Amino acid sequence: MKPQFYLVPRDVLSSHVSRHHILPNFGTIWHYHPELELHFIVRGEGVRFVGDNVSNFNAGELLLLGENLPHMWRCNEQYFRQDPTITAEAVVVQFLPDFMGQDFLQKPEVDPILHLYDKAKAGLVITGKTREALIPLMLESAKTSGLHRLVLILSMVDILTTSEEMHPISTKDGLYHPNKEETDRLNKVYNYALINYRRELTLEEIASVANLSVTSFCRYFKMVTKKTFHDFLIEIRISHAQRMLVEDIDITTEAVCFECGFNNRSNFFSHFKRITGITPFEYKRKCHHVQMPPLYQQPDN
Repeated sequence: MKPQFYLVPRDVLSSHVSRHHILPNFGTIWHYHPELELHFIVRGEGVRFVGDNVSNFNAGELLLLGENLPHMWRCNEQYFRQDPTITAEAVVVQFLPDFMGQDFLQKPEVDPILHLYDKAKAGLVITGKTREALIPLMLESAKTSGLHRLVLILSMVDILTTSEEMHPISTKDGLYHPNKEETDRLNKVYNYALINYRRELTLEEIASVANLSVTSFCRYFKMVTKKTFHDFLIEIRISHAQRMLVEDIDITTEAVCFECGFNNRSNFFSHFKRITGITPFEYKRKCHHVQMPPLYQQPDN
């Protein structure tokens, strides 16, 4: 099965993103992206697919996934029953290989990082003291931004370069090699949407960015992403709303609503609950009262 290209919802001028996700489940889309990914399961269990490996996952698991490594977390059936008392929760840090700048990987001091990136192509389970050191940094990075978050991510990478508490998940044969033309076109659309998501975007406008007619663009975008552009734009807005609710404990939901491009609170609340499974109030409360899961136990394959 061909994996789906996923556009990581980050700021257009940023090479990294940290998110605290609270959702009904982790979805069912087999996907890949050019960013490396640190993925910490706070709550949830099921089966994960990484490259050519299929294994169980549980709360407490921490993984590092390399660039363009296809993956999916398929929660157990109870997470798909629309029960508001059952939610899946994860903290995710995603960053481009050159997140410190285009010349970053040319410096001699980063050889250990290049070695880490190579190992991450197979996906890595992180355990022991390395896991314990990374989780607080990930949680903090999801609540901050700018230079502070960049420094935190660099600290995480530094910890990983010296760790021997990482175990490969897949083989490097599971790596996906995407079509460059397709990726470039999607990135143009994605970056334009990220710059302009706070205002109304017409299909005519976004189709011109992709250099396609409206009909061709709608067909192309749905074929590649398995969603409409309208749904994609709503997801970007909700993603930014989640970030604002995490980063500013005093911000009101009304301020978040209009800052993220929604024209009324009812519309905002409806989309937020549809995507996350809970209201903005519940999401904010849960994010600021995170309970740490027990130490990770290696799941059975």
